[in-house]
Amino acid sequence: MEYLIIGLLIIAIIIEVILLLKKKDSSDITERLGRFETNITKEIGEFKLGFTNHLHEDFNKLNEQIVNRLNYINDKVNARLEDNFQKSNKTFNNILERLSKIDEAQKKIDGLSTEIVSLQSVLTDKKTRGIFGEVNLNYILTSIFGENAKGIYEIQHKLSNGFIADAILYAPSPLGTICIDSKFPLENYQRMTDKTLSKEERDLALKQFKLDVKKHINAISSKYILPGETAGEAIMFLPAEAIFAEINAYHSDLIEEAYNKKVWITSPTTLMSTLTTISMILKNIERDKYAKVIHDELNKLSFEFDRYRERWDKLSRSIDTVSKDVRDINITTEKITKRFNSINSVDMKEIENKEENE
Repeated sequence: MEYLIIGLLIIAIIIEVILLLKKKDSSDITERLGRFETNITKEIGEFKLGFTNHLHEDFNKLNEQIVNRLNYINDKVNARLEDNFQKSNKTFNNILERLSKIDEAQKKIDGLSTEIVSLQSVLTDKKTRGIFGEVNLNYILTSIFGENAKGIYEIQHKLSNGFIADAILYAPSPLGTICIDSKFPLENYQRMTDKTLSKEERDLALKQFKLDVKKHINAISSKYILPGETAGEAIMFLPAEAIFAEINAYHSDLIEEAYNKKVWITSPTTLMSTLTTISMILKNIERDKYAKVIHDELNKLSFEFDRYRERWDKLSRSIDTVSKDVRDINITTEKITKRFNSINSVDMKEIENKEENE
């Protein structure tokens, strides 16, 4: 812009010189050129000064706008960074919390795995398996009938033949006294379901498993069913649902064998259902036992209530009679009071008049 103005001034100077040359007055031309040069110099100086001031002013405004804009952008960026930092920190804390929970759960899983392994090692021993079944049976009986439920069940009951049943249940007639014995044929069951073994080994384990179950059925039938002492049936308790399901699903011959020997095969679930039913029967019998007593007491109470109502009616009539006598006495009392008031006023004439009127 500045160079354009300077170029225009130079063109103007050239035009002025040409005009002066046409007039052919050298002194005048020199004078005019001097004045023109002075004016041009002055105008160029003023223009440069004004242009410089204007340029500085525009530059300062532009610089101020840029600074304000940068500060605004900086504040926005800081606010956004602070917000993102808080969100990131919260997310990070949540991740740490979840990781700690996962770590805790992993520790519990590791502990549970250790316990399962230890349980498996414990159940490999026959005696330990027997104790496990007895404890499980005791827990179920306690859950259904409560602890120390005398007259309902008994743990480790010795029969007249010398054998000891894991539990005996005093069920109502026609069931009678039922013996419960826990059996846990686990070893061959595990072998027959172990896919890592060959088919021949698993088939052999299956045959042995069926022999074990039949042996338990026969033992319970011969030991815990005594005519005149126990019921005609006994219960074989299997403390593993998987073994019970295996027998019921795939070995109907074992079910038929148990039926013929009058032995009920139960699992924890089915035993709880059976005992719950027996518990309800016992409660109904107990309630029926006292039903006649309650009925007799209600009849006695009804007789006493009729006597009470009769006596209350008699008392009510007596109260009505007394109330009438009280009203009559009140009337006589008011008359006597009026007489005394008249006597106190010594109005004998009025008394005589009243007597005559009466």
